Amino acid sequence: MSQPHATPESESDVPTVVTPTSTYRLQLRPEFPFAAAEAAVPYIASLGVSHLHLSPVLEAVPGSTHGYDVTDHSRVRAELGGEPGLRALSAAARAHGLGLVLDIVPNHMAVPTPLRLNRPLWEVLREGPASPYARWFDIDWEAGGGQVLLPVLAGPAEECELRADGGVLHCGEQQFPLREGTSGLALPELLAAQWYRPAWWREARTSLNYRRFFTISELIGVRVEDPEVFTATHAKVLELVRDGVAEGLRIDHVDGLADPEEYLRRLRAAAGDGCWVVVEKILAREERLPSAWPVAGTTGYDALHRVDGVFTDPEGAAELAARYGESTGLPRWPEAARASAREVLTGDLAAELGALERQAGPELADAVAELLIAFPVYRPYPGESDLPPRAVEQAAAAAGPDAVAAVRELLLRDPAFAARFAQTSAALRAKSLEDRAFYRYAPLLSATEVGGEPGRPAVSAAEFHAYCADLAREWPAAGTVLSTHDTKRSADVRARISALSQAPELMGRPGGPDPQLAWVARQTSLGLGPVPGAGPRLADALLKAVREAALHTSWTEPDEEYEAEVAGYVRAPLDLPAELAGAARANLLGMTLLHLAMPGVPEVYQGAETEYRALVDPDNRRPARFPRRTLARLDAGAAPEDPAEEKLGLTAGLLRLRRDRPELFRGYAPVLARGPAADHLLAFTRGPGLLVAATRLSHRLAASGGWRDTRLPLPPGTWTRLAPFSPGAEPAVPHSGSAEVAALLDGHPVGVWLRR
Repeated sequence: MSQPHATPESESDVPTVVTPTSTYRLQLRPEFPFAAAEAAVPYIASLGVSHLHLSPVLEAVPGSTHGYDVTDHSRVRAELGGEPGLRALSAAARAHGLGLVLDIVPNHMAVPTPLRLNRPLWEVLREGPASPYARWFDIDWEAGGGQVLLPVLAGPAEECELRADGGVLHCGEQQFPLREGTSGLALPELLAAQWYRPAWWREARTSLNYRRFFTISELIGVRVEDPEVFTATHAKVLELVRDGVAEGLRIDHVDGLADPEEYLRRLRAAAGDGCWVVVEKILAREERLPSAWPVAGTTGYDALHRVDGVFTDPEGAAELAARYGESTGLPRWPEAARASAREVLTGDLAAELGALERQAGPELADAVAELLIAFPVYRPYPGESDLPPRAVEQAAAAAGPDAVAAVRELLLRDPAFAARFAQTSAALRAKSLEDRAFYRYAPLLSATEVGGEPGRPAVSAAEFHAYCADLAREWPAAGTVLSTHDTKRSADVRARISALSQAPELMGRPGGPDPQLAWVARQTSLGLGPVPGAGPRLADALLKAVREAALHTSWTEPDEEYEAEVAGYVRAPLDLPAELAGAARANLLGMTLLHLAMPGVPEVYQGAETEYRALVDPDNRRPARFPRRTLARLDAGAAPEDPAEEKLGLTAGLLRLRRDRPELFRGYAPVLARGPAADHLLAFTRGPGLLVAATRLSHRLAASGGWRDTRLPLPPGTWTRLAPFSPGAEPAVPHSGSAEVAALLDGHPVGVWLRR
C-alpha cells in the first residue's frame, strides 16, 4: 500500500504522487523470471513492503544475469517472460497491495555478440555517420580515421579468419554488417572500406573512439540528451508507467549522462508528477544532491555510509589503519586514492583522456589530467559557476596555474568539452576509488563500500542525527539501502567486520607471502563466517579482489603464478572470536533498525529480511531464498531462536508498521541520553509517537561497565515497547519521564516504542 500525497479537490486532475513506504529488490534472470517473482508476491506482500523493485526488464544480452546490458529498448525481455509476463506480475502484485518500481538504464546499451542484437548499432556500423541512428552514440569518427574501433576480437585481427558471406563479415562467433557495395572487394580493401575496424580487445585502452560505461567496451554510451534518442529509448518504459504497470523508476548511473538535470526534467515531464523517481548517485560525504533535480532523491548509498559509520569505533579504526600500514607497507588512504586515480586515468581510461586532450589541445593536456585526478566528487554539472577550489589548487601545483585557468575557461564556454570532462570524471572516480583503491586500502573492509570513505570510516551520533534531519527536511521520499546488487559485502557481513573496530587486537597479524592479501582474506573470512559453500565463495571473492587491486595481477594482465596462490589464503572458514559475537548481533540488529526507521524509503534486498551474508558479485546475485516458514512461525507467536530470526521479526514488524501507520514515519528529532554511557545509545523519534533506540559500540560498552546509571529523557507521554517483535511475549512495561536505559532496553540491543 502506497502513500498518496493529499491533493486538493480543486486540483483533482493532478496525478496522485505515489511514494512507497518501502521497497523489496528482486534480481531477475532467466532462472528467476517474472513467473518466479509472481510466485513470491504473496510472501513479499506479507513482509509489509509497498513496492516490488525489479532489476532491468528490457531486452538484454542472452543469458545476462543482471540485465544492464540492454539490446532493445522497445521490448520487454523475452527470457524473463516478455511483456505478458511483466503485466501478469504487475497484476498479481497489485492484487496483493504492491506496486512495481523498474530499474532503467539510460546511459548505455550492449555491444553484444552477435552485434545484430543491437539494431541501432548494427545500422551505424553498416551506414556510418549518415545513418539515422548515428545520433544515438558518442562516436569520434575523426579520431578513428572515419571508422569505429570495435574491440571485440579475442586476439590480433591478423590472426582472425575473416570472411565475407551474404553481406556479412564473419570472425568466429562474431558478425559484422558490410557497407553497401563492398561485399565483392578483396579482403584488405573490404576492411578498409567499412565504417568500423574489428580489433583485439586490448586496443580499447588507447584507441577506443566511442564513449562507454566506465572501462567496459561491451557497453556503449547512449546520447539520451538528444530528444529523438530519449523518445526512442524510453517509449516502452513510459508506456508501462502510463498503463500503471509501474509506479516508480530507479535511474541507473545518472552521472554518466551529459546533463543529468536536463534528462531528469525531460523524464519527469514524460512520466508525470505521480511517478516516484530516484537516481543512483554516489554522494561524497559533504556533497549534496542538486536541489533542482525533479526526483525524490538518491537510491540511498549516502544513507548506507551513515548507518555503517555510526557503528564503527573511530579509535579502533585508526588502530587498524596503523596496524595495516605496518603489516603491508602500503600508503595511507589519501596517497592510495591519488595513486589509483593516476593509474586508472593514464591506463584504463587512456582513450577517454586522449579524447579530452584532443578537444583541449596538447598544451592543456597535463592540466586536464591533473584536474580530473584532484576532483573531490564524482563530477561537475552544467551551470555550476566554478570548480572546487582545492582541486584547482592541487592541479595548478602540478600543471601550472595558467594551464589550469585555461581549462576552467574551456569548461565554462564549451558545453561539449564540459560534458565529456564530467562523464570521464564520473568514470574515473568509480573505477579508481570503488574498483581499485577500495581493494588496496583494506584496514577495515566494512568501510570500503559504495559511497563510503575508508580514510574516515566512523560517523558520530551527532553527524548521523544531522544527516537524518536534513533527509527528513529536504528529501523525505529518497531511497535508503544497506545491501544491494552492487555492494561489495552485504550489510550483515559488514556488521561482523566492523565489530573488529571495537577490538582491533583481535584482528591479529595474519601472515603469508602477501601480507595485504592475508589481511583481506582474514577479514573477509571473519565477515562471511562458516556458511554453506564458504570456501569456494571466499576464493572467488579474493581472486576478484587481487585483480581489482592490481598490485600483483589484474584483469587485463593476469599473473597466473600469483593467482594460483590466492586460494591458499582461504583456510577453514573463520567465525568471529566469541567475545565479539554480542557486538556482531548488536550491529546487525542496530543497523537494521536505523535503516528501517530513519527518514527515507528503505529497500530490502532479496533475502536480506533475515541474516544475509554475501560477498561481491556474482556472490550477491545468487538466487534468493525466502524464509517463508520462519516468518510464519514467528507470526504464530514463536520466539526468535537466533539473530537471523531476530532480524526477520524486526524487519517484518517495522515494514508492517510503515505500511499500516505511515504517519508515524514523518519528521525526525534526536533524543539524547545522559550519563556515563550516553554515547553508546542512538535514539530518535519519528512522527507523533514513534521512538527507536539502538546500542552502538556494544563491545566497548560492556568493557566500560555497561549502561550503569545512563538515562534517556523520554518525550512527553507514556511509551510502550513494540519491539523486539515477539507476539507471544509478556506485555511490555510502559515508560515515561526519564528512563534508565538498562530498564528501557531490558537486555536487548535495540528497541521500538509507541506513545499511547
